[in-house]
Amino acid sequence: MQMRENDNIMELSRTNEKAANVQLFYFASCPYCIKVRIALWWMKIEIPKKNISSDPEFKAELISGGGKKQVPCLRIEMENNKIQWLYESRDIIRYLRKTASN
Repeated sequence: MQMRENDNIMELSRTNEKAANVQLFYFASCPYCIKVRIALWWMKIEIPKKNISSDPEFKAELISGGGKKQVPCLRIEMENNKIQWLYESRDIIRYLRKTASN
């Protein structure tokens, strides 16, 4: 039993390392944001989350970087140091699944 628990902890750690280059911009009452946050919980992925309705700096960062106020939005730092802004809950969840499975 102990071996399986350790395996799960190691897998979770690797998943979170892969997700270290992403941030989720959201606001709490948005149904599409809730969908993404539930998917993160289900996949046991922990990433920084920025609630744009509770912090004006997060909102400004989203607009200046992504070009619009739409949430959910996943900010992805690519290996070549470029930033990609991914909108649409379905696309975000697909990206996170793919990242976690690699």
